[in-house]
Amino acid sequence: MITVEQAEQIILENKSDLGAEITMFDTSAGRVLAETIRADRDMPPYNRVMVDGIAIKYSAFEQGIRIFKIKAVQAAGAAPVEVDSDEECIEIMTGASLPESVDTVIRYEDITIGEGEAIINLATIEKGQGLHLKGADRKQGDVLAVPGQLITPAVLSLIASVGEAEVRVKKMPRVVVISTGDEVIEVHKRPTPFQIRRSNNYTAQAILKSLGYEASVLHLPDDPEVMRNQLSQCFQYYDAIILAGGVSAGKFDYLPQVLNVLGVEQLFHKVAQRPGKPLWFGKHGNGVPVFAFPGNPVAVYLCMHRYFLPWLYATLGRQQPTPVYAMLDNDLEFKPELKYFLQVKLLVNEQAQLIAEPIAGNGSGDFANLADANGFMELPAGKSVFNKGEVYRVHLINPL
Repeated sequence: MITVEQAEQIILENKSDLGAEITMFDTSAGRVLAETIRADRDMPPYNRVMVDGIAIKYSAFEQGIRIFKIKAVQAAGAAPVEVDSDEECIEIMTGASLPESVDTVIRYEDITIGEGEAIINLATIEKGQGLHLKGADRKQGDVLAVPGQLITPAVLSLIASVGEAEVRVKKMPRVVVISTGDEVIEVHKRPTPFQIRRSNNYTAQAILKSLGYEASVLHLPDDPEVMRNQLSQCFQYYDAIILAGGVSAGKFDYLPQVLNVLGVEQLFHKVAQRPGKPLWFGKHGNGVPVFAFPGNPVAVYLCMHRYFLPWLYATLGRQQPTPVYAMLDNDLEFKPELKYFLQVKLLVNEQAQLIAEPIAGNGSGDFANLADANGFMELPAGKSVFNKGEVYRVHLINPL
């Protein structure tokens, strides 16, 4: 049995590299960037007017001129119109390119317009006001986004702004989530008193979908031959396999033996943690990793967040999320020499502290509480008493 940290290290050492592909920029949100995005010109590319109003020479205002003849009206996107004298102004709209012969913009709220003239109603103004100067944000050639960066709406906006109609992104792994066991049946069927409805594979699929990733689902009965045939096909098509159930020590837990026959090298089996102690991880000869989680629903939920998502981010070259820490809200005692992942409800108090309120449950088979929890608090092994106010890492599973 290995530690959580050792398990994580082994998993991350076996990340995949699936390469990159080209996609249209408007479908790239949620993907991971695989190229450097640079500014193709200064940002903004011209001295951009920020308010609707008039554009004047500041020196004219300094000379005491307050009434200006409107030479023209300039809309955003139109070619700049130059003034010929200090007494002239341009009526100009937000987003327009400032003419070179003027340098200051006065908003409509501070002027009076009538009979082709604009009267400034201010005693003082600042030279260059109302302008977003060329290159103030970024210069041509500056880096705007880098490989490994998640394409958020803001990043997509940058990609569009530099004219990248097509963008290179990391290939998404093809993932299948497989539930096992004769005791589980399809959701639409009526279970006997000794059966349960299938949920683990749909849960893992939903976790991935909530983060923008797709996964297929499959179910295998407790039949070694069927397992071999189905898994053999999966290794030819998918880039990662997640199994739920069949890795404990029961007489019908055939998965470890079946995986061995199929050429999957076991890299570890059992981790010093609760829930999820029977976790199994291996790698097929063709490089496809296998995550075999215990069948208990809470263990599946935890192992997806603690182990599979870090592997996925590493495979995509995406930066791992910044660790989050919270303060324990109650005293707690946990005796086994295992790392304990405590279901918690996270709240922010009036001092802006993240507080973790433990949620009592009935073990890793009790998944009803997951609807109320929004995190797992990672309590270290080698300690049995945890006091209110102590701070530990938490893994977010639902929004705060």
